[in-house]
Amino acid sequence: MPSNRRFPGSLLSLLLAFGAMIPTPSASADEPPAGRPVIVIGFVGGFVKHDNAVHSEVQLATRLRQDYPFGVHVEVFENQRREKAHQQILRLLDIHNTGSLSAQEKQQARIIIYGHSWGASETVTLARELEKDGIPVLLTIQVDSITKREQNDLLIPANVREAANFYQSNGLLRGRPEILAADATHTQIIGNFRFDYKAHPVSCPNYPWFGRLFMKSHIEIECDPNVWNQVESLIRSKLPSPTGTASAETSSPVLGI
Repeated sequence: MPSNRRFPGSLLSLLLAFGAMIPTPSASADEPPAGRPVIVIGFVGGFVKHDNAVHSEVQLATRLRQDYPFGVHVEVFENQRREKAHQQILRLLDIHNTGSLSAQEKQQARIIIYGHSWGASETVTLARELEKDGIPVLLTIQVDSITKREQNDLLIPANVREAANFYQSNGLLRGRPEILAADATHTQIIGNFRFDYKAHPVSCPNYPWFGRLFMKSHIEIECDPNVWNQVESLIRSKLPSPTGTASAETSSPVLGI
C-alpha cells in the first residue's frame, strides 16, 4: 500500500527530466498504430465551463494541442459531461466507423484522463466505465479530488496502468489524501503528493473573489504552476514526440522511488 508523501519542491520535475534522458525505445506494438491518436481527456471542477481559459485544466489542454497537432486528441469537458466524454472516446477508437469496437481496437487504445475537484472524481469514474468496456487507460491524474455523490475516487480500477494524486489539506474543501489500486498487480500508484498553501500561498488573481475567499487552498492548488507543471510532465511522458517521428513514452521515472 503506497504511503502519502509530502511533495519536496521540484523533485518530481527533476526525476521526470532524468527519465527523459533515457534512450527512447524503437517503435513497437506499445506505440499508437497509424491513425489512432493518443486520447487526452480533461475535466474541470465545480460549474466551470470547458473553455474557461482562467483554469489550469483548460490552459494545459491548449498547450498540448499546440505542441501535438497530429497524433494526439486533447479535449476538456465539464465534470457534468462525463457521458459525452465517454462517447467521444468510443467514437475516436472506432477508426473503421462500424459502430462497435473490436477487441483489437480496444486493446490498442491509449488514453490519459486528468481533472481537478469534481473533475478528478469524474476522472476515476470514467476510467471505471472504460474498464467495463474492456478498454485500458495509460494514466489518470487527480488534482485535489472531491468525491461526487455515489462515486468512488479512492480505488483506481485495474485497467489503469499508472495513477497520480495531488492534494492539499486546508480549508473547507480538502482533496482526497490518498488513492489506492484496486489491483496492485495491474496499477502502479505513482504517489500521493501533498501541497501546503498555508506555508506556501499562491496568488490566483483571475479567479472569482468568492472562490478565493471560501475555497482558498482548493483554488490555489488549481492555479499553482508547480502542480500543473508536474501534471503536464507526466502526461507528456506518455505522448509521442511532437514531430510524430518517434515515441517519447518511457515508464514513469518516479516508479519505485
